[in-house]
Amino acid sequence: MSATRHAIEVRNLAKGYKGVPVLHDVSFTVGRGTVFALLGANGSGKTTTISILTTLIKADAGTARVAGFDVAKQPTKVREQISLTGQSAAVDHLLSARENLALMGELRHLADPRQTAADLLDTFDLNEAADRRLLTFSGGMRRRLDIAMSLVGDAPVIFFDEPTTGLDPKGRTRMWLTIRQLVENGRTVFLTTQYLEEADRLADQIAILHAGRIVASGTPDELKAMVPAGIVELDFGEEEQLSAAQRALGEHYEASRVDLKLVVATTGSVAEMADLFIRLKDRGIEPVGFSRQLPTLDDVFFKILDEEREDCRASAQ
Repeated sequence: MSATRHAIEVRNLAKGYKGVPVLHDVSFTVGRGTVFALLGANGSGKTTTISILTTLIKADAGTARVAGFDVAKQPTKVREQISLTGQSAAVDHLLSARENLALMGELRHLADPRQTAADLLDTFDLNEAADRRLLTFSGGMRRRLDIAMSLVGDAPVIFFDEPTTGLDPKGRTRMWLTIRQLVENGRTVFLTTQYLEEADRLADQIAILHAGRIVASGTPDELKAMVPAGIVELDFGEEEQLSAAQRALGEHYEASRVDLKLVVATTGSVAEMADLFIRLKDRGIEPVGFSRQLPTLDDVFFKILDEEREDCRASAQ
């Protein structure tokens, strides 16, 4: 890898198809030996971004460097430094899993392709089906093999485009462990996913892509700090108590009803939590139970989408 503190550097990237813009002025950096997660709904531009970074398509504007090499000017150098798992299997279905992996090892000029194949078959729980043709594999098994194929060799930068789509919980957990091991060994992982829990568990840095723009970025904790940290859920056994509580708290807090529960947003401070219960006690209102909910990336994602919609409505007026 060319000497640089960043594994990936993207500046003002733009791309459109047939006059329809897909990416708008996208910029971010990815540190070496880290996991970077690009989040977004279908159609937000995630796969287009990966396709540009892996030299599959060219950007209309902006620059991108991977492992120190310019993706537009030095595509061959970039390809030597990367590995890619896409959203569909890139394997020969007439060969067995073992043969696919060994062939990839030979193409990458590994010293012992068959041993590499054996190790990856074990890692992805494919030993029992190792010598069967892929035509007999289930979708989940083919997906695991496709991921294994991308890990043949020692590419310093690995791109995973929604790698756990189609995997069962066991396969997903195994994939998470594999990603952690890759980073521990000094590799850089660029991950796109629709599973926000996955990004929260794995990523050192996250960027949220919406309608082709980066609308938020930071560590998981930094992003979760964007939403109230003191969501309190109050349980009431009676409608009368719930209505009274909503009146008592509604003037001072954002409170919404869910069945016989009242969901109250606070800053999470001890003083504010105490104030909430004092207000209820002064009115003779006592919940039958309560719980505090910490923010998740789902909360962040929906908050950003709500703000984007409000901005669009304001611009249209």
